[in-house]
Amino acid sequence: MEASGTVASSEQSTKPVTRAGNLLKILTADEITKQADRIIAQSKAVHDAVAALPENEITFANSVKALADNEAVVTTLSASCYFPSYVSTDKEIRDASTEANKKLEAFYIECDMREDVYLVLQKLHALRPNLAPEAERLHKKMLESFQRNGLGLPKEQREELKQIKTRISELCLDFEKNMNEDKTTIEFTKEELAGLPEDFVQELPQTEDKSKYIISMKYPEYFPIMEKASTETTRQRLDKANDTRVLDTNVPLLEEIVSLRSKAADLLGYTSHGDYVLENRMAKTTATVSSFLADLKQKLVPFADAELKQLLALKDAEKKKNGETSDGVINNWDFRYYLRMLLQTEYQVDDDEIKNYFPMDVVTKGLLDIYQELLGLRFEEVSNPEKWHPDVQLFDVLDSTTTEFVGQFYLDLFPRDGKYTHAAAFPLQPTYIMADTTRQFPTAAMVANFTKPGKDKPSLLKHDEVVTYFHEFGHIMHNICSKVTYARFSGTSVERDFVEAPSQMLENWCWEGPVLQRLSAHYQERDKHLPEELQKRMVAAKNVCTGLLNLRQIFFGLFDQTLHAKRKDDPQVDTYALWHRLRPEVTRIQTTPGSNPAATFGHLTGGYDAQYYGYLYSEVFSADMYSRFKAEGILSPALGKEYREGVLSKGGSVDSIDSLRAFLHREPKQDAFL
Repeated sequence: MEASGTVASSEQSTKPVTRAGNLLKILTADEITKQADRIIAQSKAVHDAVAALPENEITFANSVKALADNEAVVTTLSASCYFPSYVSTDKEIRDASTEANKKLEAFYIECDMREDVYLVLQKLHALRPNLAPEAERLHKKMLESFQRNGLGLPKEQREELKQIKTRISELCLDFEKNMNEDKTTIEFTKEELAGLPEDFVQELPQTEDKSKYIISMKYPEYFPIMEKASTETTRQRLDKANDTRVLDTNVPLLEEIVSLRSKAADLLGYTSHGDYVLENRMAKTTATVSSFLADLKQKLVPFADAELKQLLALKDAEKKKNGETSDGVINNWDFRYYLRMLLQTEYQVDDDEIKNYFPMDVVTKGLLDIYQELLGLRFEEVSNPEKWHPDVQLFDVLDSTTTEFVGQFYLDLFPRDGKYTHAAAFPLQPTYIMADTTRQFPTAAMVANFTKPGKDKPSLLKHDEVVTYFHEFGHIMHNICSKVTYARFSGTSVERDFVEAPSQMLENWCWEGPVLQRLSAHYQERDKHLPEELQKRMVAAKNVCTGLLNLRQIFFGLFDQTLHAKRKDDPQVDTYALWHRLRPEVTRIQTTPGSNPAATFGHLTGGYDAQYYGYLYSEVFSADMYSRFKAEGILSPALGKEYREGVLSKGGSVDSIDSLRAFLHREPKQDAFL
C-alpha cells in the first residue's frame, strides 16, 4: 500500500504525447442524453468509492487524485454533451444538449456538496501529507470548493442552498439558450438603407415581394447599419429591435438569478454575491473593485466629455446641412454612426477601405504564422475531420523544435441560425497526466461570427474584427500551451480577473506595422499590403473616443457589481431601472426608451457574474506584459518561449500574480496601462 499522503512525481516524469485521444464526438440527440447519463453514473461510482474509504486507508492517490482523475474524464466527455447547444445546426440536438447540460450541472452541484466526500478530504488534510506543490494546491482547492459550497452549514440549510444553486444553473442555461435561438429580424426599404454600400445591400435577404430587405441582429448585419445608415430612424428602429430582444423571456430569468445569488450568499455568510465571488479573485474585495472603477471613471470623464462635444458637433452640422433640427443629444443609435464619421473626417480612416486589405484567408494565415513564430509552435490542418459544420477547420499543434504533439483546435468563424452569437473560446478537452502517466492533450474551439463570403467577394474583416480574432485565438493558445498535472488547472482555469490579460496583450500585435503587413493583402491584388500611410492613420486614430468607449466598459462593470451587491434584506431587482439610471450617468450616452439590454448581457449568466470589471482590471496586467515585448521585440521567439512557459503553460497551477511577477521579473505596475 502507498504510504499515506504520498504521490508519485508524475509532475516531472511523463511519457510522450500521442495524437490519439480527441474525445469530442458529434452525437445525435439521443446519444447526448445517454452520454450524460453514463457520465453521471460513472462519476457517482467514483464519489461513492472515495466516501466509503476506511480512515486508515485514506491516501492522496485514492481520494484527491481519484476525484481529480474523474473530474478530468467528466470534463472531457461532457463537452460532447454541452457544446452542441452553442454550435449545432440541428435544433433537436441543441435542445437535447441544453437539457443534458442542466442534468449534468445539477449532478455537479450535488457532488460539490457531498459531506461524506468532504470528510474524507478533511481526514487526509489532518494527516499533513507530503505532496508536490501542484498536488498540495489541488487538495487545498478541493477543500475550499466544498467549504464555499456550504459544507460548513447545517443539513437543512445545505439542502436549501443546493436547491438554489440548481435553480440558478437551470435559469442560466435557459437564458443562454434564448439568446442563441433568437431570430429577431426587421425589414427596411432600399431608401431606408441609404448610406450602406451597394455590395452590402445586395447580399441581404429580401421579402418575398422584393420590396424590403430583411435584417437580423447578427453582427455582420447589425454593425454596418448602425455605423453607416444615414437615416436616423433606421438606426433607431434597429437599435430598439436589438436592445429589446428576448426581453420578455430573459429579464425575469436574470432578475430571479440575481435574487437567488443574493440568498445563496447570505446562507454562506457573505454580505452579497459580489463579496462571495471576489474572495478568491485577484481583486479580493468589492471595495477594491469599486475603488478601481471609480478612480478610472474619474480619470476618463474629462476625455469623454470632450469627445462627446466632438460627436455632437458632427451631428449638429449634419442635421443643419440636411435642413433638419438636431435634438442636441448623442443617443445610443447615434454613437457608432458619428464615431465612424469622426474617424473618416478627422483621420481619413474608412472601414470599407481598410477591410479590403483583410480577406479572411490572408488574416488567418498571417495570424497562425505569427502565433507559431512567437510561441515556437507548428500548426497543421487536419484533413476530413469529424466536425459539426462544413465551415469548421481542425488543426494539430506541434512544438516546432521537438515536434512533440501539443494539442488541437477548431475554428468555427461564420454566423448561422441557432449558433452562439458572440465570439468566444471553448475549452473542449483539458490537459492532464492520466493514470498511465501519459498526457491527455488539450482541445479547444474558437467560435465567432465574422462576415461570410459574398457572391463576388471573400469574407472581409474590419480591423476591429482582426483584433477580436487575435484576442480569442489568444484564449485558444492559453488552453493549448497548458502543461499542468491536473485538469482542474488546465488552460484558462485562472482567476477570472486575470483570464483576459494574455489575450488582451496579444491584441497589441494588430497595431504593429510589421504584423499588419503580414496580416494584409488586398483581396483583388494580393501583392498589395495595407499601405504604410493608411497604417499610420489607423494608429493615429487608435485612441479616438477611448474615454467614451472605456466608460462603456466601466458601466457594464458597475451594472454587474451593483446587481450583485444586492443583500437579502433588499431582494427587489429591477434591471430596467438600474440600466436606465446608470447608463447615461456613466457613459454620457442616452439609453433607448423601452429597451433593456440586460436581457442579452450573457456575461452575467456565463461565468462573469460580479466579475465583468475583470476586462478592465486585466488591461493593467496585459499592458505591463506587453511592455516587455515592446522593449525586447514583439516577435522575439526567445521572449515568446518565456511567455509560453512562464505564463501560458502554468494555467491555474499557480496564482496568476506569481506567474506575472516571474515573467515581468518585478512587481506589476500600472504605468503602461495609464
